[in-house]
Amino acid sequence: MRAVQPATTVSAPAWRASLGAYVNLMKPHVTVLLLGTTLAAMVVAAGGMPAPWLTVATLLGGALAAGSANALNCYWDRDIDQVMSRTARRSLPARRVPASHALVFGLGLGAVSFAILYRFVNLLSAVLALSAILFYVLVYTMWLKRTTPQNIVIGGAAGAVPVLVGWAAVTNGIGLAAIWMFMVIFLWTPPHFWALSLLLKKDYERAHVPMLPVVMGERETHRQIVLYSLLLLAASLVLFATREMGYFYLVAAALLGSGVVVLAVLLAVQKTLSRARTLFWFSNYYLALLFAAMVIDRVVR
Repeated sequence: MRAVQPATTVSAPAWRASLGAYVNLMKPHVTVLLLGTTLAAMVVAAGGMPAPWLTVATLLGGALAAGSANALNCYWDRDIDQVMSRTARRSLPARRVPASHALVFGLGLGAVSFAILYRFVNLLSAVLALSAILFYVLVYTMWLKRTTPQNIVIGGAAGAVPVLVGWAAVTNGIGLAAIWMFMVIFLWTPPHFWALSLLLKKDYERAHVPMLPVVMGERETHRQIVLYSLLLLAASLVLFATREMGYFYLVAAALLGSGVVVLAVLLAVQKTLSRARTLFWFSNYYLALLFAAMVIDRVVR
């Protein structure tokens, strides 16, 4: 007679798969980068590492806010995600999570995020995080993404709000440095995502999403990438010009920003997918390293 296996040996894998499906809705790879910029803003605002309890509460609230925005984005875009090869394996198109559950999950994360930030940080940080969720979902996801090639330009503001949340958590206000940190992320978003959209042009065409390469063509996309890369370099140097950052940051910003510009120009000249892929990946490292340079500059000053 065969022995009866404990229930945990059957349910555990299913439980882990279900948990993984909900975590997937939160797009953790995106959230990690947002939390890095939040933490950097807190360190710059505090002139060093802020209090541990404040850091934990702010990052937890920020993670839940980002997860909320991403889960609601997945809910609304499930029809698009189903026809794009890059997103077809996400939890909703793969039917690992019911759509109604994803909606409740996203709304719940947003509510818990607001409660944590309001209770353990301050009202301003909670309102800023909530505004980012609403902007990303209502303005970008539900309106801009499907109607204009400028979707990622305007919608990029939502991804820049976490630095304001981090700054507000420490100061209960918004300083000039925080605004320029916001501008850096805002101007970084177009070249980063347009490089990706060049790689996924057929996907966006199939899903009828009016990304810039689909609507205006690759030549105009290359031109816009170069333009925004130059603006990004200029904006990053303003933090030194206004004496918010020191010489260590200046060197890092100049080198990293010049790297983005050079790669953007090479893409415009050579017009290859290989160059677009290189720019896309470098831009990821650019933002992480630039904000790390802000932290180092402020801590060692």
